[in-house]
Amino acid sequence: MLLGCIGDDFTGSSDLANTLAKAGMRTVQYSGVPDSAADTEIQAGVVSLKTRSIPAADAIAQSLKALDWLLAQGCVQIYFKYCSTFDSTAQGNIGPVAEALADALEAHAVIVCPAFPGTGRSIYQGHLFVKDALLSESGMQNHPLTPMTDPDIRRVLAAQSKGPVGHVDAATVLSGAQAIRARLESEAAAGKRLIVVDALQDADLMQIGAAAKGLKLVTGGSGAALGLPANFGIAAQDSAAWTGEHGKCVVLSGSCSIATRGQIAHHKTSHPSMEVSADMLFNGQITAQTAADWALSAEGLPLVYSSADPDAVGAAQDKYGRHESAEKFEQFFADVARICTKTGVGKLLTAGGETSGAVVEGLSLTQLEIGPEIDPGVPALRANDGLVLALKSGNFGSVDYFEKAAAILGGTKT
Repeated sequence: MLLGCIGDDFTGSSDLANTLAKAGMRTVQYSGVPDSAADTEIQAGVVSLKTRSIPAADAIAQSLKALDWLLAQGCVQIYFKYCSTFDSTAQGNIGPVAEALADALEAHAVIVCPAFPGTGRSIYQGHLFVKDALLSESGMQNHPLTPMTDPDIRRVLAAQSKGPVGHVDAATVLSGAQAIRARLESEAAAGKRLIVVDALQDADLMQIGAAAKGLKLVTGGSGAALGLPANFGIAAQDSAAWTGEHGKCVVLSGSCSIATRGQIAHHKTSHPSMEVSADMLFNGQITAQTAADWALSAEGLPLVYSSADPDAVGAAQDKYGRHESAEKFEQFFADVARICTKTGVGKLLTAGGETSGAVVEGLSLTQLEIGPEIDPGVPALRANDGLVLALKSGNFGSVDYFEKAAAILGGTKT
């Protein structure tokens, strides 16, 4: 294994695995830290953790465990993957995990680049944009667990980190890989180990990737990994043939992002849907069994969702507690997925990082084969001979994503 990757959630990890596979690396995504050695033919291993919103100390411990396993597989470079909207709080977890990994690797210059132009995420003068809006005005300011109210990634990262934060500006990035590397070294010499790097387009990410050659640790969204395979002499290849699964497909959505709510509104116009509120769950009006029974009996492409607008989410959190609500919904979706797959469902779509992580853990999935890309950042995945799935980050995907994903999971090109 050449490149070892640690993802802080499952959807982001599949996004990264998709990027590396498209670039030609033989890539496998693991759910949690494996208990045994990897196949020697694997070039990039992506260890998917669920550490984005847990206490920083726990996130560090899990990430260091993943690091130990990846180094034991022979990895010469480590990539720490987080969301392209930098989902975190002043308490962590991006800064603390990045610093812990850097300490363990004795890395002196660490790229921090959540940019993903293919999905509208860019960084200019250290500020993160989502399409034409600053991060703090993109809807992410309403995230139920990690509200992003400051678009300056340098400030956000500094609040989480022990040391000062460096910066490589857009003008330097546009000057190419050598200029980027020189600025990285200059910032590191000034005592700034974590260094935010601007990026406006995929060409910038390719130059950043080239500048990262030989660095022990790189961090970012999936986009910043675009140029890394070339550093190992690997070029893009034709993707392997994809064989989907027949039969029923079920959609489970816990994401409250603007994009996902738009996808739900579109989907409801022509497919059966069931909305599940916090009151319904906490009062026992609905259970995983009743929701699964409904989905199994519904025609078409049934959707079970808890996605709601920020006011409704806030009210539920005030009433039941932020983490209590999150845990309740995660357990619910994991149980629905488990019941459905035991009853013969071979295709699952999930929306939302926490929801996807809960489903993967609930199904005890350990390794995922990367299939074709459905939308930018979202690949089809094969879990085993009878189950394929797609794990979508909240803000990803076109308005008709659910229908498109179901078709590809079934082996039909759209």
